[in-house]
Amino acid sequence: MKALSVHDLRSEDGLRLTFDGAYDPRATREDALGPFLQVLEEHAGEWMPDLVGGKRQRKYTRAAFWKALEERSGERYTHCGLYRTQWPALDMPVGLYLPPLAPRLSIMAKVKPLSFFSDKERCHSLVEMVRAWACHYPVTHAAAHSAADKELAGSPHFGRDEETESRDGFDKIYEVFWLNVFGPKLVETVGRERMLSTPAWRVEELPNGCVLLVTWPTASDFASEQARLAQARAHVHLRPDLDFDTVLHALHERSARLAPVEPHFHSNLAPLLSRVVDRAAVHERQSRIAEFNAWQPPEPEEWRPAESALLPDMEDPARAREHYGDLAEHLVALLHTEVPSVFEATPESLTDIDFYFWREEFPTSRLRENIDAHAIPAIGAYLGEVLVRRLGGQWIPRQKLEEAQVRVGNRVWLPFVRARQYMRSRQALLDYSLTLLFRVAERYRS
Repeated sequence: MKALSVHDLRSEDGLRLTFDGAYDPRATREDALGPFLQVLEEHAGEWMPDLVGGKRQRKYTRAAFWKALEERSGERYTHCGLYRTQWPALDMPVGLYLPPLAPRLSIMAKVKPLSFFSDKERCHSLVEMVRAWACHYPVTHAAAHSAADKELAGSPHFGRDEETESRDGFDKIYEVFWLNVFGPKLVETVGRERMLSTPAWRVEELPNGCVLLVTWPTASDFASEQARLAQARAHVHLRPDLDFDTVLHALHERSARLAPVEPHFHSNLAPLLSRVVDRAAVHERQSRIAEFNAWQPPEPEEWRPAESALLPDMEDPARAREHYGDLAEHLVALLHTEVPSVFEATPESLTDIDFYFWREEFPTSRLRENIDAHAIPAIGAYLGEVLVRRLGGQWIPRQKLEEAQVRVGNRVWLPFVRARQYMRSRQALLDYSLTLLFRVAERYRS
């Protein structure tokens, strides 16, 4: 069985649940985690995990869960993962911190897509599940909310450095999410009476002193006007030092950053830019689309009119052309595993290569001397070979690689000059893409 990865739904927002609760260190592992599993099985419903991941994946059963924990057990920490094979996707690491560390159960679940939680009953079941866990495992703070909006809110650091966040945790009301459980210490800091009088859809004091607070009936419409108003009112009520209009404005700004943007990319680069956008974190995706909608790459300048072409200065032009073919084969040898289409030498291959180099941050992740000595000549030769094979181009060999030209119609192109521009930076891989030069050459070939 293969888990449905939340990364398979990269463009989708999801619901992120974080829960850290204390447990009795004298209890056996089965006694400590038995209530967690019981509550999960009772309330998860349609997103109930059906796989457990330890050293290998197994069909979910209690026995498989214990086995996975045993396989990943250390002196201070043991953990496993819970997943699903069908929609909705689930990624749910479960960890147990062991003495001498402070004994606590750590749950970080992501369920995709967030639209799954547009149903009130599903949301109610999730709230009841977290409520039951919080009754068994007292928390400092637990929350469930849009994963993308949590990122925009700055969770979990909220502007602090990692060391400070790790030391202090959620030590004051930095944010109010869709679902919250505030531990007794936070409740007393705010004031129990104030906490229990928060204007919200549901506020409940739990038997162990924690307070459950849900701002709105459903999680999926967190960015709606009414849900944002409810979120702002709850936040300002719990933090009287904050200004309501300022808080609401910040929430509206986050909503605007997450609002869908229709892609209108440069026609020659749409396949490449769509893949670049798909790599963006979901909270950055719409901003990236808007950025690329407005972006225009520079028109290629690595050409001259055919009548201005430099004449061949090689004694054996045929041997020179063979050398360019050998250089191009170096790129095939470098990329054939990661970019299988490199064998085809097509325009689509160029797009695949552009994306690979961008994804790998190649200009900055490899040694510059190796890029200059090996990658740039191979890239330039490969680009030239595609111009020759797909546009009927002709090599005009020169002793200096950067002077070598490929004639296509009324222009000669300088593929090695393009390759050097291309490998300057990660942004240059887009500004000076191989794809764009080919498409412009194609446009001007007649």
